[in-house]
Amino acid sequence: MQKSLDTKIADIRANPSTSKAFIIADAKDADMALGITAPGHRRPQNPERVMKSEIHWKTLEEYRQQIRDVVQQGLIDIMLCSASNIEQLAIREKLFANNHITPAARANDTTDIWVVRGGQYVSVPSRPFRSATLDHIRCGEIDCDPSAPVLGADLGLYSVTFTNDLHRDYETLTEFKEFREEAERKNFRYFLEVFDPNVDAGIPPEKLPSFINDHIIRSLAGVTQKGRPLFLKIVYHGPQAMEELAAYDPQMVVGILGGSAGTTYDAFKLIAEAQKYGARVALFGRKINYSEHPLSFIEMLRRIVEHQITPEEAVKAYHDLLQKFSLTPHRPLAEDMQLTTGIMSYGGSGTTVSIPAAIPSATGTKSKTPEKSAAPVNVTSNSRLNQQLQNIRKRLGE
Repeated sequence: MQKSLDTKIADIRANPSTSKAFIIADAKDADMALGITAPGHRRPQNPERVMKSEIHWKTLEEYRQQIRDVVQQGLIDIMLCSASNIEQLAIREKLFANNHITPAARANDTTDIWVVRGGQYVSVPSRPFRSATLDHIRCGEIDCDPSAPVLGADLGLYSVTFTNDLHRDYETLTEFKEFREEAERKNFRYFLEVFDPNVDAGIPPEKLPSFINDHIIRSLAGVTQKGRPLFLKIVYHGPQAMEELAAYDPQMVVGILGGSAGTTYDAFKLIAEAQKYGARVALFGRKINYSEHPLSFIEMLRRIVEHQITPEEAVKAYHDLLQKFSLTPHRPLAEDMQLTTGIMSYGGSGTTVSIPAAIPSATGTKSKTPEKSAAPVNVTSNSRLNQQLQNIRKRLGE
């Protein structure tokens, strides 16, 4: 089946100034960073009676079921997983065989995402490391048959973190070069994640976006098309930094990462602002996974990037759905409409996202940033997206 990722990338590159395509990825690769806590908290049926000895974390199987549900929903373009989950879901279950969603695997796990309980790895400068081999991602074995079809994933996420330290950054780029060469030989595609420094790098905050943008362009200037990333995944540092990077080379597709969970408005405003200033991809992990109802959350993200709804309207529509499903929201609507500080690093410290500070009220007052007007949203209408979701809501609704 034709993958929507391939169709959208082709359209964006063929029509960089007019394409309306926007790629959404669900990042379910947190088990390579957070360990047991990666699937998130299990919502207790009766929070007042939870015993201290009770296990509050979802299991691996529950995590995999969340992945299956999102893939079945069909509103995203990429599902990012660990290599072990790609083996189970793509190779053994063939979850992606007959749908438009592209499976991808985290191809490396730098030390700044080693967020284990009691550990301190995130507090020291990042160092490169790779658990997965490309063949294990592609076929589940150490050596794949070159003539055999790819049963796993032929797309991976490669992550780099520049810390403004010559020796560390040299090591990072050397490992990145070796990865690119291996990927090109094996016809393995990748997208490049560029984190902000995970430690104090001696860079004034106002200069950090320029530091990141220059590193991206400088690092890829010596890389020919065959070895270049399919797209970028970076922190959103605001309109100026995004426009500068997106305008430099229209063939370089720029995407944003989501960071920590935050409020619902944090996520919805972030994706709208990033798209407005040139982003064509959004990869949200914890923002989706830690939401009260991930499928409804994803539906709102898709509505926003297709300009069916504003971020402010999406928060209210999302709360309406939670009420419909008898789910208690993490925050009251008024609180969930607040724009908070969104931490962008796995370890919970580091650069924050830069989006407008004006905050709308829960009664519908718009922010000072101009928004495209939209008609009131009826979440039970017969729109294309709701038709697509109708059966899943019946199955998953409470």
